[in-house]
Amino acid sequence: MIRLSPTQLGALCAAIAVVFFSINDTAIKFLSGGYPLHQVVLIRSTLGLIIIVAIIAPLTDGWAIARTKRLKAHMLRGLCVVFANMTFFLGLAAMPLADAVAIFFISPLVITVFSVFFLGESVGPRRWVAIAIGLTGVLIMMRPGTDAFQIASLLPLVAAFCYAAIHIITRRIGGTESAATMAFYIQIMFILVSVAVGLAVGDGRFGDQSDPSLAFLFRAWIWPVPADYPVFLIIGIGIAAAGYLISQAYRVTEASFIAPFEYLALPMSVAWGMLIFDEFPDGLDYLGMAFILGAGLFTIWREAKARASGLQRPLRR
Repeated sequence: MIRLSPTQLGALCAAIAVVFFSINDTAIKFLSGGYPLHQVVLIRSTLGLIIIVAIIAPLTDGWAIARTKRLKAHMLRGLCVVFANMTFFLGLAAMPLADAVAIFFISPLVITVFSVFFLGESVGPRRWVAIAIGLTGVLIMMRPGTDAFQIASLLPLVAAFCYAAIHIITRRIGGTESAATMAFYIQIMFILVSVAVGLAVGDGRFGDQSDPSLAFLFRAWIWPVPADYPVFLIIGIGIAAAGYLISQAYRVTEASFIAPFEYLALPMSVAWGMLIFDEFPDGLDYLGMAFILGAGLFTIWREAKARASGLQRPLRR
């Protein structure tokens, strides 16, 4: 039997999780033209919860995954995950896949800013410059003030801020809560929110929308066609596996080591966009992606270096 070190296990979990997340994003964009968002999320999360309870729980802590003394923190984290996912998916309905993914990857820079205000960490001039470069990349891709600008491009940006909040909460509870428990409560929150939205607007009375994102949000509930069953099954399995694996990755090794693996989703999204949706980024898109990718990886590297130094005094970097 092969025994992996925590670093090897974390890297493997993160890489597989990113593959599942990328497939999930692609499948949801594929479904966004025919189904309402709340229905897609409800079916996905119900399947995901079944897999967590039937497969992941017996292999980990059994029904103990539902036990927690930090229910409020799980609920808050779950709401942030739900809002991050839903705003990102609404953006996918109207935007090229690679553009939405790239803008979302401003999140490590937002996490850095949040760590200053909510965790009392100190950030020096180099990382502030990296943040500025990353924001420049976002502006290049969004192109405000031009005909190429889309309001929908703000949605993955909002998702990035929500993801940063998730990361801050995870730092606070990850030491006492298992990966299976965190994945379990996330699916519970997805189900509760999607059911609430479905009951409120699932009849489609607001569904007559010309904007793809709004149509995806307010479209009437319909019974899935059999040809789409495999797609729903893929996203259900994928989100259960990805949610567990990424939580496990961040639990067993340093966040600064795991975070760069998430950037594998960017080239994957470019490939999926080309192959499935006939979306080809232009030169400015690639430039913006390079700015965001470079700034994000630099920020992660500087944080890792600072932690490795073991300095306790305020850091200037």
